Amino acid sequence: MARSIIVTGGFGTLGRVVAAAFAAQGDRVARVDFAPSAPEPLDGALDLGGVDLTDKAAADQAVAAVAAAFGGVDVLVNVAGGFIWQTLADGGSDIWARMFAMNATTCVNMTKAALPALSNAKAGRIVNIGAGGAVVAAAGMGGYAASKAAVHKLTESLAAELTGSEITVNAVLPSIIDTPVNRADMPDADFSQWVQPAALAAVILFLASPAARGISGALIPVTRGG
Repeated sequence: MARSIIVTGGFGTLGRVVAAAFAAQGDRVARVDFAPSAPEPLDGALDLGGVDLTDKAAADQAVAAVAAAFGGVDVLVNVAGGFIWQTLADGGSDIWARMFAMNATTCVNMTKAALPALSNAKAGRIVNIGAGGAVVAAAGMGGYAASKAAVHKLTESLAAELTGSEITVNAVLPSIIDTPVNRADMPDADFSQWVQPAALAAVILFLASPAARGISGALIPVTRGG
């Protein structure tokens, strides 16, 4: 039976690959994004553009729209987020606040909104996108790393809160993902060592599968190419 999947950040490079991977195995997919529209359509997908997930009401409305269209929600993949590199000398709390809003607040709002529907699913799944760079923060990565560390702790604490339920909560911690933006920002890097979006999507699909029913509260590094 087809499941109902929500992918936030669904119009971005990673979100589109993840959404397409779920759709390819026969799931019904909703792509939610702050951008107004996706670069290309995904057959059978429900696209919700222009959604500001830093706004709790917007997250609530997005989940309600998906549940109404698909009859519920089985899997939530929180891809939505962003990255800013800035040293403390050149920036300050405004950048940290932006990083928390983009990476942590969006994840909290969407997860909170989806919990009732996930509780009604036969086997609810939440998969968050953390970051390998949040384990040990490099120069200029303070705000980003702190916001992704918040996602890691949300993953762990929510998994504990949902002990005894049929919902699992896990996060993947990729190193550098091979995207056009990252290539433009780091043109001299060895791209062959970066994580391919499809490789990361495969781990996400596993965590959302029945085979991963015994895993919850895990922070899983994904560091290989692809």
